[in-house]
Amino acid sequence: TVTVEPGCITGRLIEAVEAKGLFYPPDPSSMKISTIGGNISENSGGLRGLKYGVTADYVLALEAVLPNGEILKTGGKLAKDVAGYDLTRLLVGSEGTLAVITKATLKLIPLPETKQTMLAHFSDLDGAARTVSRIIESRIIPVTLEFMDKKTIEVVEAYANIGLPTDVGALLLLEQDGPSEVVHRDIEAMHAICLAEGASFVEVARDELHAETLRYARRTALSALARLRPTTILEDATVPRSEIAEMVRRIEAIGRKYRIEIATFGHAGDGNLHPTVATDARDHEEMERVEAAFADIFAAALELGGTITGEHGVGAMKAPYLEWKLGASGIDVMKGIKLAFDPYGIMNPQKMFAKAAKKRLVQGGGV
Repeated sequence: TVTVEPGCITGRLIEAVEAKGLFYPPDPSSMKISTIGGNISENSGGLRGLKYGVTADYVLALEAVLPNGEILKTGGKLAKDVAGYDLTRLLVGSEGTLAVITKATLKLIPLPETKQTMLAHFSDLDGAARTVSRIIESRIIPVTLEFMDKKTIEVVEAYANIGLPTDVGALLLLEQDGPSEVVHRDIEAMHAICLAEGASFVEVARDELHAETLRYARRTALSALARLRPTTILEDATVPRSEIAEMVRRIEAIGRKYRIEIATFGHAGDGNLHPTVATDARDHEEMERVEAAFADIFAAALELGGTITGEHGVGAMKAPYLEWKLGASGIDVMKGIKLAFDPYGIMNPQKMFAKAAKKRLVQGGGV
């Protein structure tokens, strides 16, 4: 285990434990600047989430200060603990609305023996989506299975100049880790699946430096998109893996409907997509169209059996849409929990709960 304070930078923690031959898997793309306290508050995921899970899967114990000033300690360095409600899990992902986290004990696992990375090029997103399904059906759980659409590829290449193909419809970044014989077997199998499902080219990293270049292409997506306009709005919606292609098609249609450009990338292995819009907050008419577009995106995700957020949380912007996912009874239960922790409503009072739910305009027929 490792015990840290909330201001610990995620990337530094990962480097420190790997120097001791240990492994902390959660790796949000913002890990060079994000803190463990922030990761816990949002229950952050990352590129390795498909195989290893998210932040909540590694939080064993928390120390937190309640709104009345009392100190709450939950969990411990234990493999099992079912004494009462799982308050540790309750605080993870609570977005600062229940308590202030002051210390966290995190689970570590052995550092994988080896890893290998590859990038697959597809002429269309359907081939990429079929590949994701085929890999999972083949009982292969890669450590990373990431997706970028054409718009994202073009912007990342213009920003990073690392040799990404800009004439393809989608890219998949795939990585496996573990014992060398398992990694070799799985990479060969995924390589074959990519080609069978229409990949025009599959590039296997020659060494770790090459692999890091391929990973950088995905990790830098937000930074690249943020250069386009004064305001960048990155969202996340999650759908079942089988609906990834349909969800991306819906996002593209929504972009055309509201006359905005939407770039989509994300964690294809777990269905978590990040539609991103470069806009300008000073242009009020355009911002109205952007807000309407995201409302349609959230509705489309729910229609496909998904959710309005997979890892970024509700915050203030999504609060009016939370009832679409949970229903009125779910909101009432959450408000009851909030009241028990924070009867005076002083903890992040503008987050999670909206004064009124948005009216859901897109139902049943897509967009």
